[in-house]
Amino acid sequence: MPVPRPAPGAATWWVVATIGILLGSAMAIWWGLASTVGKPTWTVMGYHVIDDRSVDVTYLVSRQPGQDVTCTLHALDTRFATVGLIEVQVPASDTSSVRRTTRVRTTTRAVTGVVQSCRTG
Repeated sequence: MPVPRPAPGAATWWVVATIGILLGSAMAIWWGLASTVGKPTWTVMGYHVIDDRSVDVTYLVSRQPGQDVTCTLHALDTRFATVGLIEVQVPASDTSSVRRTTRVRTTTRAVTGVVQSCRTG
């Protein structure tokens, strides 16, 4: 029994679709890398509620050696409302990762402390 042949022009659409998918994938990979390479990253290692007016946040900042970083830390209450906020400068150094502990002053008792963001500069 002979195998049916595709309709004339069907192969062209398969080629166009394959090229489109490959180009779209390449653009997505490029955009993902371009938006993260060279940007600082952070990891919260832990927090310790000191009292009703302060919480210590321990975090690890990774960046390019020699790059100044500014991090924004938040203290949150039980409803995830911000009860404390501080911006911290992490000065440039020869190492790519720096572990810091910062005390965040609060208006009421916090239940957690987090790093919201870090940026260069």
